[in-house]
Amino acid sequence: MKSDKFQGLPDRDQILHFIRAAEKETGKREIAKHFGLKGQEKIALKALLKDMAEEGLIDGNKSAYTRMGGVPKVTVLKIVDIDDGEPVAVPESWQPDDGGAPPRLRVVEKTGKKKRAALHKGDRILARTEEHGVGEKASWIAHPMKKLPAREEAMLGVIEIDGGGKAWLAPVDKKIRSSARVSDPGEAEEGNLVLAEPVGKGRNSGVKVTQVLGDPLAPKSYSLIAIHKFDIPHIFPQDVLDEAQAAAKLPVTTDKREDLRHLPIVAIDPADARDHDDAIWAEPDGKGGFDALVAIADVSYYVRPGSDLDREARKRGNSVYFPDRVVPMLPEVLSSDVCSLGEGEDRAAMACRFRIDKDGRISDWRFTRAVVRIEQVVAYEDAQARIDDGSAGENLKNLWAAWRALASARSDRDPLDLDLPERRVVLDEKGRIAEIAVRERLDAHRVVEDFMISANVAAAKALESRASPVVYRIHEPPTREKLVSLKDYFESIGRNLALGQVITPGLFNRMIKDVGDDPAEKALVMESVLRSQTQAYYGPANAGHFGLALGSYAHFTSPIRRYADLLVHRALVDAFGLEQPKPGGAIPASSGLADRDRDDLGKITEAISHTERRAMEAERDTVDRYVAAWLSARVGETFETRITGVQKFGFFATIVGLGGDGLVPVSTLGREYYAYDEGAHSLTGEQSGTSYTVGDVLQLKLSEANPLTGALKFDVPDSDGRKVEPRGDWPDRKSRSQKHRGPRKDARGKHQVNKRGRPGNIRHQGRGRTKK
Repeated sequence: MKSDKFQGLPDRDQILHFIRAAEKETGKREIAKHFGLKGQEKIALKALLKDMAEEGLIDGNKSAYTRMGGVPKVTVLKIVDIDDGEPVAVPESWQPDDGGAPPRLRVVEKTGKKKRAALHKGDRILARTEEHGVGEKASWIAHPMKKLPAREEAMLGVIEIDGGGKAWLAPVDKKIRSSARVSDPGEAEEGNLVLAEPVGKGRNSGVKVTQVLGDPLAPKSYSLIAIHKFDIPHIFPQDVLDEAQAAAKLPVTTDKREDLRHLPIVAIDPADARDHDDAIWAEPDGKGGFDALVAIADVSYYVRPGSDLDREARKRGNSVYFPDRVVPMLPEVLSSDVCSLGEGEDRAAMACRFRIDKDGRISDWRFTRAVVRIEQVVAYEDAQARIDDGSAGENLKNLWAAWRALASARSDRDPLDLDLPERRVVLDEKGRIAEIAVRERLDAHRVVEDFMISANVAAAKALESRASPVVYRIHEPPTREKLVSLKDYFESIGRNLALGQVITPGLFNRMIKDVGDDPAEKALVMESVLRSQTQAYYGPANAGHFGLALGSYAHFTSPIRRYADLLVHRALVDAFGLEQPKPGGAIPASSGLADRDRDDLGKITEAISHTERRAMEAERDTVDRYVAAWLSARVGETFETRITGVQKFGFFATIVGLGGDGLVPVSTLGREYYAYDEGAHSLTGEQSGTSYTVGDVLQLKLSEANPLTGALKFDVPDSDGRKVEPRGDWPDRKSRSQKHRGPRKDARGKHQVNKRGRPGNIRHQGRGRTKK
């Protein structure tokens, strides 16, 4: 007997509701059983299901059905975004008949002791899915079951044409060692930089071009390569731009803001700074100390939690700085205009006021929202020159005097002091490389740095005093494993590191000081200490900052370019009652922390730590390409280099004073066997005793410089300036190594092809570079 609930054939809505609620794909048998259908009713149901499939209401697969537009109960998903710290995924295989966009699923990660590693954009997962709601209000949730191996998708490369007229994709990533056959070049031409994707699962299926990006060697292409390679969001959606324009019109008044426009506040920044998010002031307090102020752009006033503007900023995490462009965290109307502390302009600021005593200790800090008017914006070099020649005004003199007190306290604290050179790429007005130089380190930089550190410490301690959530900047001490490796290396150069003692930054500083005045040896020890350090990150649980020798530290001073700082500002708004009057229009009222952040900072801090690492890799990757481009006209020249890393397959060296790591393959060092000593970081010839060790300074000839990959390759010349013959451990060694060398170029600059008519690999050069 049929259920009273279902009399006769069910209608379309009843069938859709049953399919949606089912725990797995549902067939005609399950549907008939649920509705109590028999005989001719089953025949009618079969016809109805066929009609529903033709109408696009359900998706039929043999005898199983799912609601069209729905997602299987268990399926493979791809993480496409991190929204408010939560992963968002779409079905990996999505081909609806109507061409509609795939549904976006909020991924709910497991919590508790067995929490999995955080998911990042591009990850693939097998997940169980749930649908909530009906129709336009329907939403999807995914529960990860396991993380799946990465699948190679978007590929970045340059179109090459071989002797037989076939197209190949030569990659621009050192890690990829072979070109891919192009089965569908689209509108791409030889030499174009393109994005492509595989057309099949097999290795020989080839790729098709999905987007032509232009000339890979044109100005701005090197940063464009990094933007696409690291998947950095660089185009603002129109709704975000519209919201930024509306936020920029918010009034800046003294209503609930302290009026600090009478203070002669100074912004000291790089000469080419694109924004000014911090400014400083100090004057003697009459007691041997100073009253001081750090004014920071009040980004939290303009970027409110829950807005489209905020979601985009969270996704980006930080601004990314390339030699030729900036990919900002916020639209330009905010980052370069109303949030930038421009000279002579009334600006909304979050101010930290504090006292510096005669010994450089800070106390009596307080935070306030204020209106400021920057008296002067001055470049680091100009400020330093005025101090040096005695032409500085009272404001700069007061800042330097206050800094000397802060520097005294810093010296007592003894933070890690690694004065390593920083490369700077200088471009001309057409975007071409004018110079690659080492950035000069001035006292003016240290003045601003110590004022910023003081404000960051004050922010962390102020929030702790109110038991408020804190986004800490954390730098943990070196791990035991890294310390053992550092100890082994120091022993190989005749120095000692006793692991039984307490490891402090001051210990490393004394080791560097003991080296003496030899710049090369000092730089070598500094680099070794740097490699032993852990990577700093953001987190809600304080673990101190080892490098700065500080117990509590937060980033407060750069909310224009770092989302972490914006979160700290919002926490201060909540903790100290700094909320502003409700703005008009559609702008959210609260400028404090969102509920989800207040309850759990772990997700967003993990996400922004990831975007920070992504930015650092992209910036370094781009500078490597610029250096290689700069050196490409000097192939064949000999340079003074220093060995920075040694592996079994060769050693890496960097050009002294310029940078740019290049590989010297062990196969080019001669016919004898070279033994690798991991502890001593050296390669030693068994017959000659010739040794190549980290830190050695030697003359090397630049044999290859590839701007597309940023890879360099060096040769060791013999005493007559000739290249050492490759060693011959087996008869065909030369032919084996030749397979992996970059494509040679003919007199016209075009890549030659091998016997199969295929371009050689341009990505192999410099593979496996040591990490910095």
